[in-house]
Amino acid sequence: MCLLAVLFVSSACNDLEKPKSEPYYSGTTPPRKQEFRWSNGKLPKTLDPARATAPPETDLVRAVLEGLTEIDAKTLKEKPAVAESWTTSDDFRTWTFHLRPNARWSNGKPLTAEDFARSWRRLGEMGDALVQRDLLKNIVGFPLPKKQIIVPSTELIPNTNVAPETEGGTNANATPPAPTSANANANVNRDAGPAPPAFGVSALDPLTLQVLLIAPDKDFPKLVAHPLFRPVFDAVEIANKAPGPNFITNGAFKITIVDDGGITLERSQSYWNREAIALERVRFVANENAEQALDAYRAGEIDAVTNADFEPLALKLLEPFDDFRRRTHAAVNFYEINHEVAPFDDRRVREALAISIERERLTEGEMEGLTQPALSFLPFVSADETKIVQDKDRAKDLMEDAGFAGGKDFPVIRLVINRNDTQQRVARAVARMWKETLNVETEIVVKETAEVEEARVTGDFDLIRRNTVFPTADELMSILSILKPPQNTTVNTEPAKGTGVEARDPKNVIDKPQQSSTPVEAPDVTMSEENAVYELWAIPLYFPTSYSLVKPYVSGFEMNSLDAPSLADVSINSDWQPK
Repeated sequence: MCLLAVLFVSSACNDLEKPKSEPYYSGTTPPRKQEFRWSNGKLPKTLDPARATAPPETDLVRAVLEGLTEIDAKTLKEKPAVAESWTTSDDFRTWTFHLRPNARWSNGKPLTAEDFARSWRRLGEMGDALVQRDLLKNIVGFPLPKKQIIVPSTELIPNTNVAPETEGGTNANATPPAPTSANANANVNRDAGPAPPAFGVSALDPLTLQVLLIAPDKDFPKLVAHPLFRPVFDAVEIANKAPGPNFITNGAFKITIVDDGGITLERSQSYWNREAIALERVRFVANENAEQALDAYRAGEIDAVTNADFEPLALKLLEPFDDFRRRTHAAVNFYEINHEVAPFDDRRVREALAISIERERLTEGEMEGLTQPALSFLPFVSADETKIVQDKDRAKDLMEDAGFAGGKDFPVIRLVINRNDTQQRVARAVARMWKETLNVETEIVVKETAEVEEARVTGDFDLIRRNTVFPTADELMSILSILKPPQNTTVNTEPAKGTGVEARDPKNVIDKPQQSSTPVEAPDVTMSEENAVYELWAIPLYFPTSYSLVKPYVSGFEMNSLDAPSLADVSINSDWQPK
């Protein structure tokens, strides 16, 4: 059956208009119970936060395990979860989280700060086996030795010199001292040999967790909302078994049934905020492909479809319906600039290249309207943030100031891209724009994926095509994912000299790491959206988009750029009626 027949069950496959009597793609009779049926791809394979890197696994982890914080699905701001409040030092390097006294595991045992410290130490010991290890690289002492032996703590670490709490999780003035190997690793077997390097995560008492960072991170509470930072009760069991009803969890839901058709969750009676959870049951419905998910949605068997690889034609056909949703995805495609070689070491040249690109032409033409123009590096910024917009006149003036009026004496730009038809079309379009505006020539070098990374390592490029997915809304970690050094290279973390960045906002410059022998892998520039735009060591091109179908009687299911809806906020309006 062709996809058009699946979509409309109609012989009029060429009629793309939404029927006026049918505003929704599927029937909308609401169920009478608080049950949410969600098609989010195939059957989740793991419940281990260390191994859940994408949906549907990350959504299952969010549902049954709760971290220190959560991300508001609508605003992408952090909000309290297991931690009811938090404080930070003035330099944003010491964070103290205060846990809820009524937080419990599903077996009834108290959830403590040591559960988080133990779970994070486990991540630190996984080394290269941890796929998303970059999210922890700003923590003092990361990574830990793989052979470190951990035993349950028998003594609580004294709560001394802790930054005083201020209402609402705002800054505190006092900075607790860095942990020494004697207190930061109180759970290390004393007979296991020399003490390992200090790890900047420690339980000061059962309800207080302290975290020391290398570089300042004002968004750290957003970072720890990521599924990776969720605590686990039994690391051995959760790492070696598929999701099952016997797992001990601490979230709003618990697993009750696992079968070939999916996973069923029920509201957890041990959850500290169970009275606020409307849904009684959630069903993760496994579907092999987008057509199968569309069939089930249209038949009324599921209430929402996400994480489906819709074909471009299907997206155009679905676009008119009111239950079809489209969101900018937390990822960016961009050209990295080899800013250490002339003439690209001149910021004026970099800006001229960046503002010569008409991104709307790329997204509507080469990308067929399936992407959004990237006028900044991050899709989380508000409308009044620093933007990169096309300005042909300014681009010409900048090139003239740099000594290349009308493109005279400017070398041929060597643009390296991967072997992808779409990326080749985009590269040719960008090259035409540079030629039209700046009168410069571009050589497009097409390589296999492995060869592209090799070119990065060796510096054999002027500009090189890259893309990155932002797993969190943390500004520091997002910018680092764009400007991270090539593999097998090390980068000095001293502030850049002579760039003018220090004078613009010196408090944000990454200083030399303190009390850690493991420096954060970060370029030596200010790590903020504003200064990344100012320096333009890379040129953002476009943001991809994600899509979903959600029945109109479903409330609180917010699809955002992180593709991270909160099931704790979802409810079924059984009285819903079409207007």
